[in-house]
Amino acid sequence: MSDDDLLAARVTELAAQLEARRLKLSCAESCTGGWLAKCLTDRPGSSAWFEFGFITYGDNAKQTLLGVHPATLAAHGAVSQQVAQEMASGARRVSGADLAVAITGIAGPAGGSADKPVGTVWLAWAGPEGLLGAELREFPGDRAAIRSQAVAAALDGTIARLHH
Repeated sequence: MSDDDLLAARVTELAAQLEARRLKLSCAESCTGGWLAKCLTDRPGSSAWFEFGFITYGDNAKQTLLGVHPATLAAHGAVSQQVAQEMASGARRVSGADLAVAITGIAGPAGGSADKPVGTVWLAWAGPEGLLGAELREFPGDRAAIRSQAVAAALDGTIARLHH
């Protein structure tokens, strides 16, 4: 199975869960640049459960569109648990969706540091009761591989949270 086929299978599983519960999903993406939203909307009928896709690549976009606090960005950097959580909460709040997922990371090839090497990705989820968790992942490979793995992790994490 190709990577695209695996992502499509995850979207099919997620879509079935969202449709069965009549839930709406939104996403906020930084390093994946809309790849997650593309995967979600590749599925026919996704308008029944997909609400908004925010591409907040720069800090200004994170602040303006999602309400990420400048102090959070200054203290922790764009690739951090705190920013991912504020992105997820902001995406849910602004869109009115039942559930939101956020992705922020360093896809490379440049931009990494000793503390946050290329491949560092933070994912976070928010629901009606607030934050549903965050995960730090470190993905190997080139830019495309890191971004693809981040999208897969976002889908898997969303599916897992719907099972709870």
